[in-house]
Amino acid sequence: MKILVTGGLGFIGSNFIRHVLKNDNNIEIINLDNLSYGSNPANLEDMENKSNYKLVRGSILDKSLISNLIKDVEAVINIAAETHVDRSISNPHPFLKTNTLGTFILLEASRNANIDRFLHVSTDEIYGTARGTSSFKETDALNPSNPYSASKAAADMITVAYYKTYGLKTIITRCTNNFGPYQFPEKFIPKTIIRAQLDLEIPIYGSGKQVRDWIYVTDHCEALNLVLRKGSPGEIYNISSGNEVENIKIVTNILRLLNKPEAMIRFVEDRPGHDERYSLNSTKLRMELGWKPKNKFNEDIEKTVEWYTSNKQWWTPLINDRILYKTPWKLSWS
Repeated sequence: MKILVTGGLGFIGSNFIRHVLKNDNNIEIINLDNLSYGSNPANLEDMENKSNYKLVRGSILDKSLISNLIKDVEAVINIAAETHVDRSISNPHPFLKTNTLGTFILLEASRNANIDRFLHVSTDEIYGTARGTSSFKETDALNPSNPYSASKAAADMITVAYYKTYGLKTIITRCTNNFGPYQFPEKFIPKTIIRAQLDLEIPIYGSGKQVRDWIYVTDHCEALNLVLRKGSPGEIYNISSGNEVENIKIVTNILRLLNKPEAMIRFVEDRPGHDERYSLNSTKLRMELGWKPKNKFNEDIEKTVEWYTSNKQWWTPLINDRILYKTPWKLSWS
């Protein structure tokens, strides 16, 4: 199978490509990436000499490029996205362009090329806050709270429409918060690890009681690969591990692993539209396709802290004002 992966130099994309190429010699991958701030060529340096891997620099907004690339593939996996919520609050425009218009351009090109499979990678954030102890199912209404999640919700709806209207074989996945190696340093867990190693204060929004369901990135990658091969066209699959943890507990755990004092924590003004809790019900994926997470959360946090501790040469060139300065959402946090 020959696959076009968009956003393959980002966190999830690069882990997915590495996972697939490591486990299947019959796969060919074209990686389309525009090398924006969330991308890093170093993520896949070890893949560059493989005969079944090709990197193309370009944007999913480039209609001509997309049309030419799609002619040669059987499936498209759309992972490319603007994903940083704080950036979307500061400037929504790039999120609407990339996440919504970019998805439309990919869908239209895929329809014209009669692509066999189109997998759109979405997020749990489009459901909004999960109330009480409930967890969202695939059939629940979407209720996005910020420009990022709104742009992703719009992309999901366009993807559904292309299945219903044109019969394009689309599938949507919605996953909870990922963590692991190669995650951009602005994100919550790597940023906490890096700031702690640099002996900088750790900002926490509001009370720090916001709850996220965390999944190790390789579990997500295995789910994506399974859905690509065995998922039913027109379906939506939630992906979750059931590791719901308060943000403050994530930070205190990381500080403990690094032998840093909790006095480094500083509570800052909460960001606008901050969802209190994300929670997904992934029974459909588990029952229909037989997926389940293999990793254990506490062990994975330790592995992640160790990775960032041992790979300072990877993240040092990427740190900037959004990581070093003690600021709330106006620059970026979480």
